[in-house]
Amino acid sequence: MPDPVLQLDASVAEAVRARLPTVAVEVVAAVVAEVPSYQRAFSGTMGKTIEGMVALALGGFLDLASRPRGSDPTIPLDQVTGGAYDLGRGEARAGRSMEALLSAYRVGARVAWRGLSASAVTAGLPADEMAGFAELVFAYIDQLSAASVAGHSDELETAGRVRERYLERLATRLLEGAPADALMAAAERAEWTPPETLTVVLLPVDQVRGVRAMLHADTLVAAEEVAELGDHELTALLVPDVSRPVLIRALSGRRAVVGPVRPWLRVGTSYRRALRAKDLGPPEGVVDTDEQLTGLVLHADAEAHADLRARALSPLDELSPVSRRKLEETLRAWLLCQGRRDDVAGLLFVHPQTVRYRMGQLRELFGDRLTDPEAVLELVLALGAPAPDAP
Repeated sequence: MPDPVLQLDASVAEAVRARLPTVAVEVVAAVVAEVPSYQRAFSGTMGKTIEGMVALALGGFLDLASRPRGSDPTIPLDQVTGGAYDLGRGEARAGRSMEALLSAYRVGARVAWRGLSASAVTAGLPADEMAGFAELVFAYIDQLSAASVAGHSDELETAGRVRERYLERLATRLLEGAPADALMAAAERAEWTPPETLTVVLLPVDQVRGVRAMLHADTLVAAEEVAELGDHELTALLVPDVSRPVLIRALSGRRAVVGPVRPWLRVGTSYRRALRAKDLGPPEGVVDTDEQLTGLVLHADAEAHADLRARALSPLDELSPVSRRKLEETLRAWLLCQGRRDDVAGLLFVHPQTVRYRMGQLRELFGDRLTDPEAVLELVLALGAPAPDAP
C-alpha cells in the first residue's frame, strides 16, 4: 500500500479509535441485513467473534493512518491481511462463494466509512483532508479483500487437488475389488455419493476430457498407474448409472472398450472383462463387451482352448494344411447350420455336392463323434475361434 496522503493527528486518531467498537457492531449488522449468506453464519456467539475481527481490522487501519510518514507500511498490515487471507480460506471451507464475501466487504466499507468519517470530522479533521482519508479507507479495504480472495482461491485449489487425489484412490480401489467397508469409507472421504451401478470404459488418456464432459459429473477417472492396465496411453473411466445406448453414443468415433454394467461395489468385474476384451486385440472404434461374450468365453483360457482344439480336431492331424482348413470350415458350418446341407453350401459359397463330399470325408475321419453330444460340444467350442496360428 502506498504512503497515505495524510497523517491523522493524535486527537483525531483517539476520537476515531473510541468509535471503533460501535462501528464494528454497525458493520456486522449491515452485512447480516444485506448479504443473505451471512444471516445464519453471524448469529449468536459467532457474531461477537466477527465483531471482534472487524474491530481488529479497523484498528489496523487506524494504526496505518496515524503512523509517521516514511515508516514501513507493512508492519501494521501484516497481522490484518493475514487474518483476511485466513478469512477467505475459511469461507471456502464453509462452502460460501467469494461473491458473498466481496459483497460483505462492499457493505462493510460503506458503513465503516460513514462511521469513521463522522468521528474524524467531529474530532476536527479539516475538510480539505477528507479526500485523502477516504482514499486511505477504500485502499485499505481493497487490500483486505484482495487478501481474502487469495485465501479463498488457494483453499479451493488445495481442496480440489486433495479431493481429486481421493477420487483417484477411490477409483483404483474399486477397480482392484477392495472390501466393501473400505470402499464405502473411501467414497465418504472423497465426498462421492455412490450410485447404484458403474460401467468401466477404457479409452486413450487424451480423450478423457472430451468424453467426461458428456457424462455424469461423478464419473471417476483412474490414476495412470492403475493395476493391470499395462498401457500408458489408456486409462479407465468409471461411469455411474448410465444408459448403455447413451454411453455408446457418447463414445462414437473414438477408440474405447466398454465393460458390462455392475453394482458399484463390484465394478472390478467390469474392469477385468474390459481388460480381457482389450487383450483380444487393439480396439477399433467402440468395442462393446456385451457383444463380445462368445469370444471372451472362448479366450478366457487360451491354453485350455488350444488343448481342447488339439484333442477335438485330432482326426484331422494327418491331412495337408489346405485339406484340413477346408474340412474345418465345412465342419464348423455344418455344426452351426445343424446339418442343413443347402445352408452350409450358402455359408461357404460352394455347391451342395461339395458339402456332401466333404461331410463324407468328415464322417469317415470322426466316426461316431459327430453324433455324440459331448464330442459335438467339444467340436463347437474348438471351432468357435480360429487356431492361434491361423492366417
